[in-house]
Amino acid sequence: MMLTSTDARVAVDAVLDTFYAERIARAGASGSQYELLWRRMRDASRGGKRLRPGLVLLAHTALGGNAPEDALTAAAATELMHTALLFHDDVLDADLVRRGEPNLQGRFVADALESGLGGEHSRTWGDTAGVLGGDLLISAVHAFAARINSPARVKIHEILDESMFVTAAGELADVGYGVGAMRPDAAEIGRMMAEKTAHYTFSAPLRIGAALAGASAEASAELSQIGTALGFIYQLRDDVLGVFGDPDTLGKSIDGDLREGKRTLLIAHAEHSAEWARVSHLFGRRGIDAGDVALLRQAIVDSGAAAEIERLLTHEGDQVAARIDASSLPLPLRQELRAIARRCAERES
Repeated sequence: MMLTSTDARVAVDAVLDTFYAERIARAGASGSQYELLWRRMRDASRGGKRLRPGLVLLAHTALGGNAPEDALTAAAATELMHTALLFHDDVLDADLVRRGEPNLQGRFVADALESGLGGEHSRTWGDTAGVLGGDLLISAVHAFAARINSPARVKIHEILDESMFVTAAGELADVGYGVGAMRPDAAEIGRMMAEKTAHYTFSAPLRIGAALAGASAEASAELSQIGTALGFIYQLRDDVLGVFGDPDTLGKSIDGDLREGKRTLLIAHAEHSAEWARVSHLFGRRGIDAGDVALLRQAIVDSGAAAEIERLLTHEGDQVAARIDASSLPLPLRQELRAIARRCAERES
């Protein structure tokens, strides 16, 4: 019987709560600020969708797995990796807010400013918390994997290591495109999306669940391909929401991508148009006002790029649905994956 998404969230949250409680208790011996760091890491980890753990548990159960404790441990490890990458991503993007609230480094920056430190030192203090928080959780990911009793433990370590390796390549490219250190074409942007998001969000969790279930190499390969396609759709919708989404629903500003000069397929489709040429000097300038941001958004619409991305989302959704249907995966798993594909394409947050 497959766990519902609510059951999966409750089970994974219980594992994570135990982990954070133990680390908070240990951290106190190293000083109040270190304990505070762990408390804030725990707080920052709460409230997420638990997408990645859900995929581990889904694949494990649907493929006949009978190691529920190991599956929960592996599922929690994927969520720790996700939180770690969010901490690092916020530092790289100089963001102080996530889900509508101050993020990990934002809270430390606020503390420093309140204590009288200047802006530069306060930012250093906040960034230190973000970097160390991410490092600590990446280390914990492999500590969790080491607890797995299944013969698949080594394979899971390898998948997690591969995921970090690939994600770092995608993150480097994403930042490089934004600052102008690299000039990508649409194909390179697509590869970056697969590396930065698809691997650790979809392919790796599905493969981990399959490994714990003792699934065949064929099933693992199919899940890897399907996961990559799902991740592309997820990131494509994320890029649209990053420009046209509802800030209240997203819990963050929708000006950031345009102010930072984030290179997405949305921009790649717009940038060769006359409409974009008239406003391109505003793209990537952090100091632009709301009126300038509105001009950039309108140019994306007028160029036809927004409509083109919606067509691409429909096409990619049809493609992954066909791939899922043609796979050798069990029918219940195929049905769940098709539903996930629809949610990836249609989501609003």
